[in-house]
Amino acid sequence: MPRLPYTFETDQRYPVDLHMHSTASDGALTPTELVKLCAERGLTHMALTDHDTMDGVAEAGRAAAAAGICLLPGCELSTRWQGINIHMVALMPGDLTGPLVDGLTHQREARIKRAEVIAERLEKAGLPDALAKAREQAGSDRPLGRPDFARALVADGMVADWAGAFKRYLGSGKKGDVKAHWPEISDAVGWVVASGGVAVLAHPLRHGLTRRKRGLLMDTFQAAGGQAVELVSGQQNPDSTRDLARQLVERELYASMGSDFHFPGSHAAPGSMSLIPRTAAPPIWQHPRLRHLHDAPAGPLAAA
Repeated sequence: MPRLPYTFETDQRYPVDLHMHSTASDGALTPTELVKLCAERGLTHMALTDHDTMDGVAEAGRAAAAAGICLLPGCELSTRWQGINIHMVALMPGDLTGPLVDGLTHQREARIKRAEVIAERLEKAGLPDALAKAREQAGSDRPLGRPDFARALVADGMVADWAGAFKRYLGSGKKGDVKAHWPEISDAVGWVVASGGVAVLAHPLRHGLTRRKRGLLMDTFQAAGGQAVELVSGQQNPDSTRDLARQLVERELYASMGSDFHFPGSHAAPGSMSLIPRTAAPPIWQHPRLRHLHDAPAGPLAAA
């Protein structure tokens, strides 16, 4: 297992992906299939971060042990900040205990209620039996997410593709964008930190925020106990990445990275993301709770 660097000294890629999804939420690959793909793509360290659940971690851990990959358990939590839907990655190096257990139960119930509201709105927009059609696309009894409804809209011929579904019906401010059931970001950060994990602000460049407002979001997140931000999430503009890095350095926040991979054939793939620029922001694996990543054995990460 190669040792990860202490600092980001040059613009380069690393065999690390700390934001990916499986069929435990809205991904297309099972946890085992996802680990296999990561191994094929040369990753040495990965995190499974399904939406509001860690149900796929045990299966992924067995596959990671067989593949010789270091797996960091995690999940991606949906939260609110100033009326905006903000995602946060929880990286959990130890066993799942503490308030995050109840938090994930709350998130599951919130997702179920939210799906009912989305279905009702999409039916009014012209998609009959929206809940049943989204459930058919999910192929399991897990809580439904917007991607399931997006696939249902495509299958019913209301839109041509996934992007069109979000642009017309499911994106920010559209009929199917329902935020009211999510906790405030400060509450969710508290669950993660009190449970022994590291809270990571996910893809901050995707919210269309001004630089000032993005800074305010980071300040709220940090005040609640959050200590890391995804410096790179998939492909992004290099100038924007360097500017984001400056904001992290100003706040002494750790830098994380992830592809936000969901399914093969999309714009993202495991380990596929923009270069990490040279920056004084420390890598996420330098966080005291994640330093085992330096010398971690294959399989699930032991508690720090």
